[in-house]
Amino acid sequence: MSEKNYFDPADLKKFGNITDWSETLGKKFFDYYGEVFKEGALTAREKSLIALAVAHTVQCPYCIDAYSSDALKKGADEEQMMEAVHVAAAIKSGATLVNSVQMMNHVDKISM
Repeated sequence: MSEKNYFDPADLKKFGNITDWSETLGKKFFDYYGEVFKEGALTAREKSLIALAVAHTVQCPYCIDAYSSDALKKGADEEQMMEAVHVAAAIKSGATLVNSVQMMNHVDKISM
């Protein structure tokens, strides 16, 4: 008996099915998504690296798979991909730590 994992990489191919239960909103999403990833002030490769980094911060295994492949296809190399992930990790940890100021302020206030 094979064990099914919660994350099934094959489900990524079903992403387009999100329009099945809400065609209007699904179509609007895909129209927007398509526009966002078009070449503009940023290259498609740069956008793919950003998406890969964000995918790690939101911990989306589908996005990590998709944008690892996409970044490679668009000319990024492994070093650039890992550097993008480290940038995302630094921002996420910095955001966690800077919010400790709120805790410090609160503790100072209730300790008076």
